[in-house]
Amino acid sequence: MNFEKKNNIYKIFMTVIITATVTFIATSIIFYNYYSGRTVNLADEIVMTSEEGHLDEKIQSLKAHLDKYYLGEINESAMEEYAIKGYIAGLGDEYTEYLTKDEYEELMVDVNGNYVGIGIYMTQDREGNVVVLLPIKGSPAEEVGLKTGDIITKVNGEDVKDLDLSLVAKKVKGEEGSTVELEIQRNDEILNKTVERRTVKINQIEGEVLDNNIGYIQILSFDSNSAIEFENKLNELMKQNIKSLIVDVRDNGGGIESEATDIADLFLSKDKTIMIELDKDGNIEVTKAKNDATVSSDIKVVILANENSASASEILIGALKDNGVAKVIGTKTYGKGVMQEIVPVSTGGALKLTIKEFKTPNENTINKKGISPDIEVQEIEGNDTDEQLQMAIDELKDK
Repeated sequence: MNFEKKNNIYKIFMTVIITATVTFIATSIIFYNYYSGRTVNLADEIVMTSEEGHLDEKIQSLKAHLDKYYLGEINESAMEEYAIKGYIAGLGDEYTEYLTKDEYEELMVDVNGNYVGIGIYMTQDREGNVVVLLPIKGSPAEEVGLKTGDIITKVNGEDVKDLDLSLVAKKVKGEEGSTVELEIQRNDEILNKTVERRTVKINQIEGEVLDNNIGYIQILSFDSNSAIEFENKLNELMKQNIKSLIVDVRDNGGGIESEATDIADLFLSKDKTIMIELDKDGNIEVTKAKNDATVSSDIKVVILANENSASASEILIGALKDNGVAKVIGTKTYGKGVMQEIVPVSTGGALKLTIKEFKTPNENTINKKGISPDIEVQEIEGNDTDEQLQMAIDELKDK
């Protein structure tokens, strides 16, 4: 495995994008009960009505003025969708939003791992640049030579700097077999890449055995079946007689809550606390390990984290750290300690809203605070050595 260090990319939106579709859930969303099988006292569907109220009167006044004076054509359906989006956005919660029918359908496709696109994770830096976070192994993006840190400046000749990241993703995606033209800035060099769109297989779990019988597993995101894939990889490594294990969740923005808790369960004794949840009314729910630990206590564990490790990653980090199972190496995590519920709306869209806060087993707050590492190791810009990984290896050598 090539452990060349990733560029230290800081995110405005803690949302990992796979350009196969639209917004990939990885970083910012924890799907609470939609996939975990839990239930909360929320409606199965929100039914939109046309009953008039104070807000409706304001909109009707604006509509009358538009009907009388606006020069262009009025798309009532589109305007209603944007009105709903704006209403929800007024909450000021970065994780609560209204999803249109198309956005909701594409989100569900993302979660289930069916991708047609070029196969990259991308993000947006504080200057508004669209940056390649990671090309997916075996993808068209990797085949044409896209690299971590590349800046996508144009898509099909259109400048995409400062453009909303979801819109950039829509421009990059397309029908299988078609191509997209990308202009790439790599340091001081401008490159032009023609990339074919096709079905991309996502391997969320990668791993191998390093020197000194150290197992290494990287979790790229917590998608459906990530826990099963992790357990399979873990069993594969244990059959090779590993003495210690590195779990790497750097740049992993999260995903499905139950996948993270199921992975944590592999390391903890039965009834050990994995996380603590609090709802709006102050009700507390404690998630505990359901099974005896799969990982022997004789296997020393280190978990690698950085400032882009968020939400479901922080559930796993907190569970292993607070229970004394793993030492955390790297930098402080992102600090996304709230969960979202997806509720379908009768229009075909959905409401994604924050419903719970989660804390570590020791009741430490994660949201907007993050989790500090046991051993802090900063990445050094321009250095090809992965200092954090090397520290983890040194920590586990001959132990």
